[in-house]
Amino acid sequence: MKLPVSTEWVLHCATTLAQLNPGATASTTQLAQYYDLPAPYLAKQLKALVKAGVLAATTGPRGGFRLARPAASITLLQIVEAVDGTSPPYECREIRQQGRGALPPEECHRTCILAAKMAEAHEAWRSSLAGVTLADILATLPPAAPSRTRLRLSGTT
Repeated sequence: MKLPVSTEWVLHCATTLAQLNPGATASTTQLAQYYDLPAPYLAKQLKALVKAGVLAATTGPRGGFRLARPAASITLLQIVEAVDGTSPPYECREIRQQGRGALPPEECHRTCILAAKMAEAHEAWRSSLAGVTLADILATLPPAAPSRTRLRLSGTT
């Protein structure tokens, strides 16, 4: 499975926002400059996180984005699904019943074993991401990372 590059962007941006002081925000421009990303496209992805309830947005000169909930209640799966959706990456089209190698219908009453195994793998992937929160990610960062992030986003370095 290959996810769009924007998935990496939103995972990093959410982690960055989780490092801010409570109530602090970062604008699309600040986040785009922080990671050298195209601001218009990033804005679209951040809006998807707002729509999903992962981020909150404020307007005005000091507006920007912040986490909508505590980092401990935001999972990586919620972030990924906010921008990539919930559809499984594999769709069985029952080609086992087509062409010269077609199986007879009576041999196809059960779900295709390949479709079943792909669904199991997708569920394991989702379960793994659902078990990791932004707080878990923050706990693995070097101790100086949050303060460095706050300084760099404020533009004082």
